[in-house]
Formats: sequence, structure tokens, C-alpha cells
Amino acid sequence: MMIDLPGGAYTLREPVTWPVPETPATGRVCYAAAHVVADPLGGNTPGSPATLDWDATLRFRRHLWSYGLRVADAMDTAQRNMGLDWAATRELIERSAREARDFGDPATLLACGAGTDHAPGAAGLAAITAAYAEQIDTVQSAGAQVIVMASRELARVASGPGDYHRVYGKLLGLAERPVILHWLGEMFDPSLAGYWGSADVPAATASFLELIHAHAPMVDGVKVSLLDEEHEVGLRAALPHGVRLYTGDDFNYPSLIRSGSHALLGVFDAIAPAAAAALHALDAAEAADDEAGRDRLLASYDEILAPTVRLSRKLFEPPTYHYKTGIVFLAWLNGHQDAFAMVNGAQSARSLRHLAKVFRLADQAGLLADQELAVRRMRALLAVNGL
Repeated sequence: MMIDLPGGAYTLREPVTWPVPETPATGRVCYAAAHVVADPLGGNTPGSPATLDWDATLRFRRHLWSYGLRVADAMDTAQRNMGLDWAATRELIERSAREARDFGDPATLLACGAGTDHAPGAAGLAAITAAYAEQIDTVQSAGAQVIVMASRELARVASGPGDYHRVYGKLLGLAERPVILHWLGEMFDPSLAGYWGSADVPAATASFLELIHAHAPMVDGVKVSLLDEEHEVGLRAALPHGVRLYTGDDFNYPSLIRSGSHALLGVFDAIAPAAAAALHALDAAEAADDEAGRDRLLASYDEILAPTVRLSRKLFEPPTYHYKTGIVFLAWLNGHQDAFAMVNGAQSARSLRHLAKVFRLADQAGLLADQELAVRRMRALLAVNGL
């Protein structure tokens, strides 16, 4: 099958069918950060309240759970701080938790972001702490695990590491069970520059580790999205025993997971079938009795994920925070939603040439589930743009 794309004609590869696993992989705890599906007939213009297609949004979470992945919801992939307002976020958390019960315990299968985005301009640490506490209560009341997201308001107000420690210490005291702490780099959100009290990454890391060691029993893990493999390996080694490192590195995840990191990744939204197959290969490799069998299975893991990295690097190219557009584009190509529409009008955040390259790379990774549908939709998008 061939399609004319910007840059020339492209012939699609032989289709790939990924098996739906009977059970989840167990060697790593892996979350897919899930996107939300906008209602194409809703407003969803920049600055307007988010209107979601709830059926499609929840159906996509079922798709992720079916491949044995956990779901990280109400995170930056769901357009927190980029169009998903608190009213829609609160409903998303509650609906996703109810949906998770069909697959098991929401506290295991679902982790949701708690932040301060419903209180922009919060004045002072007490107001920021109260805003966090409200969202933590929403997540815990729904039955999901809490992810304490990085806060733009705290980054604006905090005068140094001590302010972060005071706020987070109080929040961890409110937690009913261990939480995931989230360090989101400024490439994902420029407003978070200097988080943990310093623009110097080693100094910020020392502050972060001091906080974790002081409250280790209430920290399930840390999700780190700095796109720096060497830094992540060093941080992972410095964590207290029992505290997981959830890689958020959408560039280097194959080697980081292979070497011991767990995962909480936006790219897993787009590559769930391949990710599940790779994680099962890794499980088998680590259980293999003979070196040859282990090497063969590790080679399979690498072979599955290598083309997904090329796709991910395109999705997350600068400006990195617009990666959600490509994620939603792929969900549309694959029939998970009926329209290429996003809250805040974010479907316009990437160029047609960018999306055409994403189409090529997704096909090369075997991630166009129905090639005929994908080609038909890609041609429709090209036609709307005069091509």
C-alpha cells in the first residue's frame, strides 16, 4: 500500500499484529500516561473549558489495561496545565477509577496526578498546600494512587529548597498510602525551571533526595522526566531501598527499563502493544536459565523497541510540551477516536510535515493497527490541507 506524503511517496510495511497478553508483565511496574479525547462538537477552543468524549476517553484506558499496562491519568499527557481544567480533571479521575474496577484494584491499576492548577496565583505556601490537599483528597476518595505533580505555583513562590520540603512534608503526611513524586523538567514545562529549589541540577537532585530519604516510607517511587539517562541512573542508585525510579525519559526508556528503572511514560500511550510485547520479552529474558536464551530474548526486546524510539524522538522533539498532538494524532489514525481534535485546540500545535513523519515512523514501528484506516484518515487530513 502506498500513500503520497509531504516529502514523497511512501510504501507501507507489512502489517504487524501484536498479541494481547493473557497477563501483565511483572518484572517492571509500568504506567502509560493516557491522553484525553476531546468532543469534536464541544467548544475546546484555546482558553475555553474542556469538553470530553467520555466514551472514547474511557475506552482508551481499557485499551491500555488490556495490554497489561497500568494507567497514569490526569497528568501532562492528559493536557494538565494545557487545557484540561480542574472540573474536567476531577471528573476524569472519578470516571477512570470506576472504569478500573472492571480490571482490578484502582489503587494498583490507576495513579492520578494531584497538583495546584485549579488555584493559579495562589499566594503563599499555605494556599499552595491547601490546593494540593484538595486534589490529593479527590484522588484518594476515588480509590486511585496519588501522583504529586510538580506545581507551577510552588515554583513561582518557593524561595529555596526549604519551602519545597515544608510543603511536600505536609502533603506526605496527608497521604493514605505511598505516593509517586513527579519531577517534570523545564523542556516539558518551562514554568518549572529551578524546581526543588535550584536551577543547578545536581543541587536540585540533592534537595530531592533529602526529601525522599526523610519520608521514604510514604514514597512509592519518583517519576523523573529530565531526558538525561546518566542523571537518572545516578539518581536511581541513590534512592532509599524500596523506592522505585519510574523513568519518564521518552528518549532513553529501552536501556533505562532494561537496566532497572520502572516506567511512567507518555509514549506508552502510543506504543502500548509493542511495549507490552517488549516487557514480556524482558521478563522471559530475566527468567531464562541459559545465557543464549537470555541473549536471544534481550535481542527481541531491543528489536521491538528500537523503532519506537525513533517515533518517540519525533513525537517529543522541541517544543517538547507539544508531544500530546502526535499522541492524539496516532490514537485517531488507529481508530481509538473518531476525530483528530484536542482540548485547547492543541491539534494545531504541530505542522503537517511533522505529522506526516509521525505517520511514517509509526508504520515502521508496526504501530498502525489498521493500515487501510490509517491511510484513509491520513489522506483526509492531507486533503483538508489542500494536498
